[in-house]
Amino acid sequence: MKAARILVVDDEPQIQRFLRPALGAAGYEVVEAITGGEALKAAATCVPDVIILDLGLPDMDGKDVVTNLRAWSNVPIIILSARDRESEKVAALDLGADDYIEKPFGIGELTARIRTALRHRIQMEGGQTSLAADGLTIDIVKRLVSRDGKALRLTPKEYDLLVMLARHAGRVVTHKALLTSVWGVAHGEDLHYLRVFIGQLRGKIERDPADPRIIRTEPGVGYRFIGDED
Repeated sequence: MKAARILVVDDEPQIQRFLRPALGAAGYEVVEAITGGEALKAAATCVPDVIILDLGLPDMDGKDVVTNLRAWSNVPIIILSARDRESEKVAALDLGADDYIEKPFGIGELTARIRTALRHRIQMEGGQTSLAADGLTIDIVKRLVSRDGKALRLTPKEYDLLVMLARHAGRVVTHKALLTSVWGVAHGEDLHYLRVFIGQLRGKIERDPADPRIIRTEPGVGYRFIGDED
């Protein structure tokens, strides 16, 4: 089986020295770039399966790299950056990044996020028709949701919200992305509206809505659906 190829884009030598052997030991093929220009060229020529991208690059902001990539590629992008402001996370995710990890980080967390990104790509390319999490099953074809075999009654908007999150299982979906996808561009800033619906949805699908295990909150950023394999 061919090893997944990871493109690491970071101009910090110590990060490259750490990630090259660590990811290699985890079974991945590693390609490196230290500038945004090198990253875009490598993405086109070596065709990576996942890109790990720092935002602070010497020639351009990492968010510009995301924008350029998303014009022609759906490759999963995991931001790895020391920038800890929520606005930076939200901007990168809204531009099309799939996940965000702050420096300093643990290699266990990073490899787990890589596995999630790879699974998601495979699922999307295969046209996944059902999704599952903690006893919850979503039948995309029949538009049916059940828990432990018992059908649940969701409103159309609750269902659309759940499917939007589930299709991006393991990834952070920003408030704006959820609002514009489910309710339209005019509702892109209605955070209270979204919180109300998330609360209603958790009340129907979670075993304990006060301690949600399926829909996790990413404070100030959005929400993350935790599937059975995440």
